[in-house]
Amino acid sequence: MKSYQKLTTTQPAACQVEEEGAAPMPSGHGKLAPWWVGSGLLVAAVLLSTVTVWVLRQVSGGWLGPTPPPKCLLVPESHRFDCYPERHVVVTRELCESRRCCFIQSPPPAEGKQGVPWCFYPPDFPSYTLESLNQTALGMVGLLVRREKAYYPRDIEKLRLDVEFETDTRLHIKITDAANPRYEVPLDVPRVMKRAENPIYSLNFSRDPFGVLLQRKATGAVLLNTTVAPLIFADQFLQISTSLPSKFLYGLGEHRGSLLHSLDWNTLTLWARDVSPTESFNLYGAHPFYLLMEEGGNAHGVFLLNSNAMEVALQPAPGLTWRTIGGVLDFYIFLGPDPNMVIQQYQQVIGFPAMPPIWALGFHLCRWGYGSSNETWQTVRAMRNYQIPQDAQWNDIDYMDGYRDFTLDSQKFASLPSLVEDLHKHGQHYVMILDPGISSTSPQGSYWPFDEGLRRGLFLNTTQGQPLIGQVWPGFTAFADFSNPDTHQWWLENLQHFYAHVPFDGLWIDMNEPSNFMDGSEDGCPPGEFDSPPYTPAVLGDSLSAKTVCASAKQKVSVHYNLHNLYGLMEAKATASALIKIRGKRPFVISRSTFPSQGRYSGHWLGDNRSQWKDMYYSIPGLLSFSLFGIPLVGADICGFSGSTSEELCTRWMQLGAFYPFARNHNTQNEKAQDPTAFSPAARTAMKDVLLTRYSLLPFLYTLFHRAHLQGDTVARPLFFEFPWDVATWELDRQFLWGRSLLVTPVLEPGVDSVTGYVPQGTWYDFYTGSSVNSSGEMLKMSAPLEHLNLHIREGSILPTQKPGTTTEMTRGNPLRLIVALSSHATAWGDLFWDDGESLDTFEKGNYSYVVFNVTQNIFTSTVLHASTEATKITIGTLSIFGVEKPPSKVLLNGQEKPFSYLDNQVLTVSDLGMSLIQGFSLQWL
Repeated sequence: MKSYQKLTTTQPAACQVEEEGAAPMPSGHGKLAPWWVGSGLLVAAVLLSTVTVWVLRQVSGGWLGPTPPPKCLLVPESHRFDCYPERHVVVTRELCESRRCCFIQSPPPAEGKQGVPWCFYPPDFPSYTLESLNQTALGMVGLLVRREKAYYPRDIEKLRLDVEFETDTRLHIKITDAANPRYEVPLDVPRVMKRAENPIYSLNFSRDPFGVLLQRKATGAVLLNTTVAPLIFADQFLQISTSLPSKFLYGLGEHRGSLLHSLDWNTLTLWARDVSPTESFNLYGAHPFYLLMEEGGNAHGVFLLNSNAMEVALQPAPGLTWRTIGGVLDFYIFLGPDPNMVIQQYQQVIGFPAMPPIWALGFHLCRWGYGSSNETWQTVRAMRNYQIPQDAQWNDIDYMDGYRDFTLDSQKFASLPSLVEDLHKHGQHYVMILDPGISSTSPQGSYWPFDEGLRRGLFLNTTQGQPLIGQVWPGFTAFADFSNPDTHQWWLENLQHFYAHVPFDGLWIDMNEPSNFMDGSEDGCPPGEFDSPPYTPAVLGDSLSAKTVCASAKQKVSVHYNLHNLYGLMEAKATASALIKIRGKRPFVISRSTFPSQGRYSGHWLGDNRSQWKDMYYSIPGLLSFSLFGIPLVGADICGFSGSTSEELCTRWMQLGAFYPFARNHNTQNEKAQDPTAFSPAARTAMKDVLLTRYSLLPFLYTLFHRAHLQGDTVARPLFFEFPWDVATWELDRQFLWGRSLLVTPVLEPGVDSVTGYVPQGTWYDFYTGSSVNSSGEMLKMSAPLEHLNLHIREGSILPTQKPGTTTEMTRGNPLRLIVALSSHATAWGDLFWDDGESLDTFEKGNYSYVVFNVTQNIFTSTVLHASTEATKITIGTLSIFGVEKPPSKVLLNGQEKPFSYLDNQVLTVSDLGMSLIQGFSLQWL
């Protein structure tokens, strides 16, 4: 007997009983067939499967073996959920049937593809039963019971189900061991005090087998249906599957690939790993969150709060399977209903990103292999000589003595303190690299960071209680345990000692997966359930310890098996905290490894990319994915890290990179220089010009970051976020927006002087000239000579810009120019956030200015909603209005006539306004 529960916020839980075999659905749908069969498709599915197997059997000469049971033939190929996901195992009928699963061989997939699983769950595979369900103040609590053991050891017989209707657009579902506590991610999440009153979702349960069915009330779309495959909850193997309402799924990082994931039997592994970004590999960070677009333009998101090694299997049903090897199943579902709102709701749980200092949004320059502080200094001087904007100079590990943290090469980098002083005199900043591996081989008493860390017991330990020793750049190393609060104090003290010699401004934390040149440790890893678990997800290297530390390593909070994916987050937290204590200003941290909530402490760069055209393209889906993950301060190494760039590639990449939220050109050692001064006058000028364009847009970019910090808006934004009803935008990842207003269409291939890009429906204006483009929502070919990046402003927008200088400090003193892009109704709106650019919590303390700009009926108004002294020195100098259809006869500023210019392309310009930013005013054209 199967039953299901329709749950609303206004009625008590009540059972509704369906006939045996009926799929769980909300009441009113009557008797239902299995979830993957609809409107008489059952017979077709059976016939198709039977005929397919018969044909294959004839072609193969019977290699498929005995005819499978009818219940197996009922399951269409696209809906076969893998019962034997182990890699590097040839799945035989005997192995499969030992798990009581269906076995049907399929033709082998193309090389590199996974293909249809041969071993899959039958419709009647034993799962959990929902034994009881009771109302609570916030939702309900239930008991799940498994009558028959599954096939992984230490199966958990009784599970607790907790459901909380947290908000009208957020649902929290948690499944854990009913009898024993289990590891849970130590992440601060909001605690609600009352149940949502008008949720836009309805939740139902299947009792036997247990399943969750979640629907959007407005459309009836089924967002989750977990009855498609059995729930398995063993100590080290947790698996739950669901159908998906569409194939348009994004997120699930960190991976290299297109923004839109393929659902063609695609498995994504989440286990932090140091490896150059490569398709199909698990990369530096772990983000178990996806966003999915539904038919009609609605969107929802799902977050699994779990930090263990994990894989997410996608299949064409469309369907998805979460597999993790520890912790609990702790899901948050965000109902949007538009994609921007989904990401805001996600960040309400994981935390909004920190507000960066304004200089973080300038241009950064770095390379491994400057060789000396004098050579570094020469690069800085060359940039100044050509008046190319630069806000920060960085150094890689070559500044260190023997690659040891908190040391300085006294020979080659003796002048580094003087260089940093010079940077500061010119309004520039200095950032250096740090690794978490602490050299363990220096004579006792000669290297305080290791000696003191050892004395205080601050390193990862082996199962025997001794510091785990691996190998990184300095040779043998111990690894700081950032889960220990005492390590944060030690980290701070080390940084204070170094800051006394070299007053750095920001920190770059690398190798924090953590990376290890050995597998595990100098002694390998011990046998046992952590280093050799019953199931290992599809990680690169086929072992949890591949190029990292042993999973059995002991940390303060838990075993590394549980904390590995949190290592970079915990180090970022310690580093940001130390910077605040040392400098008393907003911290600037860039981290390689990341986890949900990382944006509160750091930005991210996309790792050790290559100087290749495809790497430049892949940077766009990379930065857009991290926008989804709540880490807006993101970019890739401009011009590529490894390999040798070309002048054309670097010019095009500087144009794209000037619109990364975090813009840094970085290069490896033993390659030719690739900073802007290294190229021909024409290329150098093109690079300088696009950086000046970026600097002119800093007021707009800074305001976008304020919105990200305040409410979780994205900065770099996929087009479908703004045009969710336009299905043509759902797959676009060769263009992106800044906010809602500025469309960036870069050239991503060599030897061309034009680029084809999608222009969504409406009027768009050329950023440089103000000429309009009217689009019905179509691909348009745009001229793109080597010195030109296509930028278009969306109708109805007002962009605050500024005359650019060569640093953010110089730029901020210059007059503002407001660019108004009129809509077809001759309206526009924009805003500006302004503060001192570096102090902590300026918004929270009220030390800021906020101005709103509006146009309606040929009148521009500037309205000051909040003012501070910082903005008194700033003036609005020019107003450029795009799309003024008729030449005005006169222009009035606060009622007084002003001179103006009007061009044939319908651009009205009024200069020499001289209005203080914190002085409201109006301008009318007649």
